[in-house]
Amino acid sequence: MAFYSAVLGTAVLRQSGVGQEFGLLPGYDKGVSGCLSAGPDQVPSHHGPLVYLSVNGRLDAAVAAAVAAHGKVIQPKIAIGAHGFRAIIEDSEGNRIALHSMSA
Repeated sequence: MAFYSAVLGTAVLRQSGVGQEFGLLPGYDKGVSGCLSAGPDQVPSHHGPLVYLSVNGRLDAAVAAAVAAHGKVIQPKIAIGAHGFRAIIEDSEGNRIALHSMSA
């Protein structure tokens, strides 16, 4: 949760329930969000789906925060045509994540 709070530039809200602890990603108060969840059957990987997280307007800062929080850059920022820009990082646990922004 600390890693994603740093990258997203806002706190991931820690919650618990149903015998599990999880973190709500920003946007939960607007009805649009996601959550972070860990469990014994979940293993970090580079081989699953590539999840995109919006860091609109702060892509460079988000990539720098990822590196500072023990992540690494897999693909630096690139233009993806009319869809803006993205960088692919590895989080602090070894998952691939795409960071997306409409502006450079």
